[in-house]
Amino acid sequence: MEQVTLKIKYLNNEITRLEYIEGKSDWIDLRAAERVELKAGEFRLIHLGVAIELPAGYEAHIVPRSSTFKNFGVIQTNSMGIIDETYCGPNDWYRFPALAVRDTVINVNDRICQFRIERHQPQIQFEEVAELTGTDRGGFGSTGKN
Repeated sequence: MEQVTLKIKYLNNEITRLEYIEGKSDWIDLRAAERVELKAGEFRLIHLGVAIELPAGYEAHIVPRSSTFKNFGVIQTNSMGIIDETYCGPNDWYRFPALAVRDTVINVNDRICQFRIERHQPQIQFEEVAELTGTDRGGFGSTGKN
C-alpha cells in the first residue's frame, strides 16, 4: 500500500491530534475545534482546527460521521466537501458547514466529520455516440427498496 505524507498545522493545543486507526477504517475523524451552540435553523462554519497541505494530485473528501446527525442534529450543507491541493495556505483552515435541525451544542473535540484523500480523476475524453450498448437497468430508481 502506498504511503502519503500530509503536512498539518493545528489551530490550538486543545484538540486531539489526527490519527489513523488501522483496521477500523481508512477515513480519519475530524473534531470541532470550538464550542458551538446552535438553535434549530441556524448555520455555522464549524472550525475543525486543522490546515492540511495535500500532495500534488490529491484532494480531500469531507463527509459527516454516521452518528453526526443522531448525536448533534446537524447536517453538512454541501453534502460532501472537496478540498484540492491548492487550498494549502496559512489561512486555509478546514471547516464543517453545519445546519442545525434542532437546538444543539457541539463541544471542542467532538468528532463531527471525517475525511480521506483521493487521487484526482484521470483526464477524461468524451466520445459522443448515437446509442449506448450496455445492459439496461431500467432507469433511475429501478433497483427497488430492498
